[in-house]
Amino acid sequence: MADHHADDEAAGYLSYIDRVWREQDTLAAHLSGRWTRDRLLPLTERVGFFPAFANVAVFDTGDGLVMVDSGDRRTAASLHRAVTAYSSAPVSTVVFTHGHVDHVFGVTPFDRAADASERPRPHVVAHEAIAARFDRYRHTSGYNAWINRRQFGVPELTWPTTYRYPDRTYRDELTLRHGDLTFELRHARGETDDHTYVWVPELKTLCTGDLFIWNAPNAGNPQKVQRYPQEWARALRRMRELDAELLLPGHGVPIVGRDRIRRALDETARLLETLCEQTRELMNAGHNLDSVLQRVEVPAELLSRPYLRPAYDEPEFVVRNLWRLWGGWYDQNPSHLKPAPDAAVAAEFARLAGGAGRLAERAAELAGQGELRLASHLAEAAALAAPEDRRIAGVRADVYRDRAARETSTMARGVFSWAAAESAAVANGTDTAAELEHTPMGAARRATGIAVGVVESAERESDAPRA
Repeated sequence: MADHHADDEAAGYLSYIDRVWREQDTLAAHLSGRWTRDRLLPLTERVGFFPAFANVAVFDTGDGLVMVDSGDRRTAASLHRAVTAYSSAPVSTVVFTHGHVDHVFGVTPFDRAADASERPRPHVVAHEAIAARFDRYRHTSGYNAWINRRQFGVPELTWPTTYRYPDRTYRDELTLRHGDLTFELRHARGETDDHTYVWVPELKTLCTGDLFIWNAPNAGNPQKVQRYPQEWARALRRMRELDAELLLPGHGVPIVGRDRIRRALDETARLLETLCEQTRELMNAGHNLDSVLQRVEVPAELLSRPYLRPAYDEPEFVVRNLWRLWGGWYDQNPSHLKPAPDAAVAAEFARLAGGAGRLAERAAELAGQGELRLASHLAEAAALAAPEDRRIAGVRADVYRDRAARETSTMARGVFSWAAAESAAVANGTDTAAELEHTPMGAARRATGIAVGVVESAERESDAPRA
């Protein structure tokens, strides 16, 4: 086993993550890739860490390396160089915590190196549901390209159609033994149906995957498939009882220390549990979706935690996802069961209002009063009724630009920024891609980063105090 004692850079990173916990610093440096190098940070003698947008953990077992997750395509080459510099021992096993593309695309350089040396490729292990996920991604690559373009403001994004399928899968739990270390894999539905968390008891180290990401849990993403908040909370409770001393998350910085880890896992579970309990009670009482959304109260003290701010997903979307999980897609508004086309409804509203221009004028007035949710309805109707009108397109662009600026989550900012760019393109005679360059997401893309919402402060104005 190579010598992996912490060095000055690792000490600097550990000091940084302590400041993040104490709210004396933010996640911005970590998420922007400032700590990503062609080397691993030795957090302990046997744990190397690759801090990036999607993190990777490497364990020196004394008989080869075990890697938990592998990052995305952008960091694959850098990860390979970092692991090679960390140890001359080969990577014997890679565990995928789940099949999202930012966690599974770093294995290729290791496979190629193994082929070139005529030795076995790394053995990839994952939950059995990951294969169906990869199949679905291949069959819906066009759709996934579009929704991720909107979510991250990247009009040129393409979705992959080739995946590294696992060599071994498991259903409920699996224990692997490599060298002196044990790797206990446990399945838990949460952000995905194929999620795995990894416990290394000899090192008191927990790899959570995306079950913990230094954000309010990504349990409601409006453009993605079903999430499982209740089972997610149960998994967090089980992880808490492990009494880990080092937590390595799928995104964000590690947490060091038993008490801190227990608190972070407990409060994340509590946030999910209260959303589940309130939503279920209101559904059982006969409320429709609109009423549920207005009545669920989100505990402000939880959202104020540096690891629970709604910078990626947000509680309102979690409630909608719970409704879909427990109640189906019908929101109990009869007009939505078999609705008229949106454009036809908009045209009728415009006729009654005295024209699409009048709807747009009122939308602008409401936006000026801070009533952005209501303004969006009118601006949308006006644009549907008169899709080629540049003045109306300009109003719609202004409304959604204002909405994007006020939102904290990547989900909402991405959708609203894209809508604003679409209408700005109509108003200015350009195209959506050109208009996106002027958005904050465009600036992040030019800096080779990915916008992940607001991470600098919880003190952010929002027009959505409830779920």
